[in-house]
Amino acid sequence: MIPEKSDASVGQLLGTLATDTGALVRQELRLAATEMTETAGAAVHNAGLIAAGGALLHLGCIAFLAAVIAALQPYLPLWSSAAIVGVMFAGAGAAILLTGLGALRRLDPLPRHALSTINPTGFERKEAVR
Repeated sequence: MIPEKSDASVGQLLGTLATDTGALVRQELRLAATEMTETAGAAVHNAGLIAAGGALLHLGCIAFLAAVIAALQPYLPLWSSAAIVGVMFAGAGAAILLTGLGALRRLDPLPRHALSTINPTGFERKEAVR
């Protein structure tokens, strides 16, 4: 644009500064959008794991539950064997769901890389005063 900056007028220098600043802001916004898209993709993946785990757990529990209850019937009353097996499967399902939810909670929704390029000292989360 400007052949030599030493010969440029103040207006030309300010124009160049505005153009460069605009380009930098657009690049940072693209970086933040890319980072947010990656985070959203990970969240969708983890939500899919939760749904698939829950569905498979449900189907497997129904089939296995009937078999275990039938196997325990000679030793225990039917209601007792059904209660024992139901509690076991509920505990296993809760463990799987909590694992998926924990993975979702650990995702950081902020575009930390983009924020660290804006603030050279790094982004630090401000703690609320109680």
